[in-house]
Amino acid sequence: MSTPPPDPPRPADDRFIEELYAEHGSSLLRYALGLTGGDYQQAEDLLQEAMLRAWRSASTATIRSPRSWLFSTLRHLAIDAHRARRSRPPEAGHAAVDSLAIPDTAERTAESVDIARALAVLRPEHRQAIIETFYRGNSATEAAAILGIPPGTVKSRTYYGLKALRLALEERGITQ
Repeated sequence: MSTPPPDPPRPADDRFIEELYAEHGSSLLRYALGLTGGDYQQAEDLLQEAMLRAWRSASTATIRSPRSWLFSTLRHLAIDAHRARRSRPPEAGHAAVDSLAIPDTAERTAESVDIARALAVLRPEHRQAIIETFYRGNSATEAAAILGIPPGTVKSRTYYGLKALRLALEERGITQ
């Protein structure tokens, strides 16, 4: 003669969930990891929700086979989560967010105009040194040959020209 199954524990009985988790938690987590493609955080969330549902269901119905019930519940939760993600637009990844930091064409044009106006107020020798080294990408030696001055003079004019350019931009309200 078989004995009837024990009465289900009340939701307040935390031992019930502790025992379920101790007995089935690690295998449920492995199963959830497989369902989530290895996403540990999502797998933990699914496991926690399955345990919460087991805790809620304990007072309303007898769970004959807690292991199969938990695996089934976990599977249904994973399916629901997958459907929910598919039904809304994808979230922006890091690459999309990083691309927002690149200024658009209008912003670049405005910056170019501001810099051109600030360059116009520099002394001609400073402006020439900056244009040759920064805008045309020449080294100090190459700029010296183009401008007909020694490389040390190019470096000096570039240094003082950049200081004057920074000041001119700040006067126009353009700061870094």
